[in-house]
Amino acid sequence: MPLVDIDISINGSVLPDDVVVFLREADLRVSQFVRNSPIRVTGFVPSDFVTVYHFLRAITEANLAPGTSFCEWGSGFGVVASLAAMLEFKVWGIEIERGLVDASRRLADDFRLPVEFVHGSFIPSSAEADVEKAYADTSTEYFWLVTDADDAYDELGLGPHDFDIVFAYPWPGEECLIEGLFEKYAAEEALLVTYTQYNSVRLRRKVGEMPGSS
Repeated sequence: MPLVDIDISINGSVLPDDVVVFLREADLRVSQFVRNSPIRVTGFVPSDFVTVYHFLRAITEANLAPGTSFCEWGSGFGVVASLAAMLEFKVWGIEIERGLVDASRRLADDFRLPVEFVHGSFIPSSAEADVEKAYADTSTEYFWLVTDADDAYDELGLGPHDFDIVFAYPWPGEECLIEGLFEKYAAEEALLVTYTQYNSVRLRRKVGEMPGSS
């Protein structure tokens, strides 16, 4: 089923006070985590959290999502997942780096945000062969999608088809794989939100087969 782009108007109004306080603390913790890491944590680059918050709020205000379940693929420090919880989504985050999972849990717990973070891969086990083939075919210098890890969906008791919104921040060269995974495994009408290398946010919906398609 194809993915269709959705244009959405972003209202860059003043952030709520609780979001300001949360983001200030999150920025401090992210900076400290990066500074204290002996080596660069695999694939961890924060997105523009203010832009993402405004984008997610616009989705809620326009009532675009088919439901309230939200999953962040590669949740990093868990900031986007926590912001989604502040917007009253039911939220899960999947992250391959154990240290980031632990940091995410502490941040969400300290702000009493109901987010469930799990350690593992967001790539379904049935998709591993396709992803490994992409590894072989790509010349991208760094390619952080990982398949040799625990299947996080087993721990969650959920699958990609159970989420109304999926958020991801793919590295250059990963975009097509993220899109392909979502197109194959997400539920019809679900939304894919991606933060791009051009510091913008893109919104797409998985729709039914187009008329005349085979």
